[in-house]
Amino acid sequence: MGMMGDRGGFDWPALMRLGFRGLGLRPAEFWALTPAEFLILLGAGSGTAPMGRARLEELARAFPDGGQAKGQAKGRKNG
Repeated sequence: MGMMGDRGGFDWPALMRLGFRGLGLRPAEFWALTPAEFLILLGAGSGTAPMGRARLEELARAFPDGGQAKGQAKGRKNG
C-alpha cells in the first residue's frame, strides 16, 4: 500500500479511502490529523525496534551460557 502518487506527491484518494472507509473518520477528523497521527492510526510504527548489539551483550552478561558442557547441547551424546 503506497501513499505516494505517481508524481511523488501524496495519493490523496487512497489516503482518504483509508481514513474514511478503513478508519471510519469523518472528513473534519481526517483533515485535522497530522501525517504522523494518521500513520499511527494506520498501525505504522507499532512494532518494536529490533534488538541492538548493546542490548544483546547486556543480556549475554546477565544470562551467561555456563550450564552446559563445551560444544554440547543438553540431551545430546558424544560420538
